[in-house]
Amino acid sequence: MLHFPIYMDHLSTTPVDPRVLDAMLPYFQTHYGNASSRSHQQGRHANEAVMLAREQVADLIGCVREELIFTSGATESINLALRGVSEAYASKGNHIITCATEHRAVLDTCSDLEKKGMHITYLPVNENGQIDPEQLKASITASTILLCFMYANNETGIIHPIREIATIAKERGVLFLCDATQAVGKIPVQVTEDGMDLMAFSAHKIYGPKGCGALYIRRKNPRVQIKAQITGGGQERNFRSGTLNVPGIVGLGQAAALCQSEMEEEAKRLLYLRTHFETELAKLKPIWIAGTSVPRLPHVSNCCFQWTEGPQLLLELAPTLALSSGSACSSESSEPSFVLTAMNRSKSDAKRSIRFCFGRFNTKDEIDYALDLIIRYYRQHNTLS
Repeated sequence: MLHFPIYMDHLSTTPVDPRVLDAMLPYFQTHYGNASSRSHQQGRHANEAVMLAREQVADLIGCVREELIFTSGATESINLALRGVSEAYASKGNHIITCATEHRAVLDTCSDLEKKGMHITYLPVNENGQIDPEQLKASITASTILLCFMYANNETGIIHPIREIATIAKERGVLFLCDATQAVGKIPVQVTEDGMDLMAFSAHKIYGPKGCGALYIRRKNPRVQIKAQITGGGQERNFRSGTLNVPGIVGLGQAAALCQSEMEEEAKRLLYLRTHFETELAKLKPIWIAGTSVPRLPHVSNCCFQWTEGPQLLLELAPTLALSSGSACSSESSEPSFVLTAMNRSKSDAKRSIRFCFGRFNTKDEIDYALDLIIRYYRQHNTLS
C-alpha cells in the first residue's frame, strides 16, 4: 500500500528510524539526568548512555571515542572546525582552500573568515563536479593551513577523490577538514583509511534526530588543535561547552549502529532502485543526470528535465511526491543551483533540475509510482520528442 506524500528528499533530512526513537525515549523522562552530574544514579545513567553512543559513532567512522565531539549538527561542527583551526594555527598561516560547490555552512563561514583576514581559495569543479587534484596542489602555499572539501555533494551525490586530497594534505603538511554529512552511514567512511584530520556530520541525515551531530578531531599524526568557540562548563574536552543533549546523542549512536550493520545491503538496494529509476527516465529524452560517469552516492539522482521547467514539474508532483530542486538550505532562493552552474550547466538547465533522494523506507512500488507520474506529465506536455 502506498502512503502519501511519498518522501524522496533524503539528502534534506531523514525520518527518525523507529528503533532510534525507541532508544531515545527513556532519556526524556526515565533517565533524564545531566551526563556531567555523576554523583547520582540519574547522571551516571546519562553518562553511560553518552559513552555508549560515542563508541557506536566511533565504530562507524573508524576512530577512537576520545576523538569525537558532540555538537548540535554538521553546521556547528563545520563552524567549530573552520573557525577553531583558523584561530589555533594563526601563527602558521591564514590560507584555506575549499571548493566552489561546498555546502553553505562552509562557504558562508569562509566568507565571514575572509572579512577577518583569512585568505580563501575557492577551487572550481569540472563538468563532473570534481576538483582537479593538480590544481589543488598548485594552490597550496606556505601560508596554507587547511583544506576543506565535502565527501559527497548535497545536491548531486557526486563524490570527491577524498583519499587523493588527504594524501596531498599530508604531503604538504596541512590539515584536511571533510564535510561528510551526506556520506557517513550511506557508504563506508573511515577517517584513518580516508585520511581526514577533521570530519563533520549530522544525526538527522542517517535516520537519527535533528539537533545533534559530531566533529571528529584527530588526536595523533598529527594532533589537531582547535580553539573552542563555545565556552562555559568545559564539556567535550573543553572543545564545546554546554549541557549534553543526551537523547539526541543516544539517537545518533543508535542510528550509527544501525548504519554499521545494515549499510552494505541497504546501499545495494538503493542502487538497484536508482538504476531502475534512471533507466526508465532516460527514455524521456532529452534528459541529463548529474555525475553518471563518476562515483556518487547510491541513492541520489539529480535530473535535468530539458523538456520542462523544474518548478512546473515540482508543482505537478507536489501533492503526492516530497521533492526539492536542490539544497534545503537554499530552498527559499529563486536563483538556479550554484552547484550545477559551477559544473558548467546553463542557468536554464539548473532551473530544470530536480533532486531525487531515495531512502531506507522507500519501496520499488513508490519508485514506480513516481515514474508513472513523470511519464504521464511528459506525454501531456512534452513538445521536444
